[in-house]
Amino acid sequence: MIRIFRFGALFITLTALFSGCHPSSKNVKPTGVTGPGVIVYKTSDNYFFHVPVTLSPDKNSIVSYPAPTDLLVNGELALPVRLEDGYLLDRRGICEHSAFLKWTYYEYSRLDHTPKPEELMRMILDKDPFTEMYRCGKQSSFKDLVPELNAIILENKLGDYKRIK
Repeated sequence: MIRIFRFGALFITLTALFSGCHPSSKNVKPTGVTGPGVIVYKTSDNYFFHVPVTLSPDKNSIVSYPAPTDLLVNGELALPVRLEDGYLLDRRGICEHSAFLKWTYYEYSRLDHTPKPEELMRMILDKDPFTEMYRCGKQSSFKDLVPELNAIILENKLGDYKRIK
């Protein structure tokens, strides 16, 4: 019985968390297409090389984290993409509940096991690292993603998209 209760509580927590990281259709610039979302953000410090994890909304536990092999895309580290004016383009699936670990992508990708959530909690650098975050629709709505995002930033048009933080 306790096991069923724990599973139910975990399911509800994860459902609430992932609902919070997805767009509200009334607030997102319509694109009419599906596919991976585009998250553009700034942080309060330089966390460019640090691994993101997802915290619970109360920031007291980790609800999502990568395996070391998850940090590679086509054999390369899935670091964010640097954009104009200090913005970054996410390539890992962050949201407003994300935090960064002390481990860098390189260090974490070399681990021989996936750390337990308790260990990861001790490795968090900042539970509230974002100064700005925008949901800019779907990747498939852009012909040339990075140059178009840079143009949006330089033209001061990020406000046309859903500000998450």
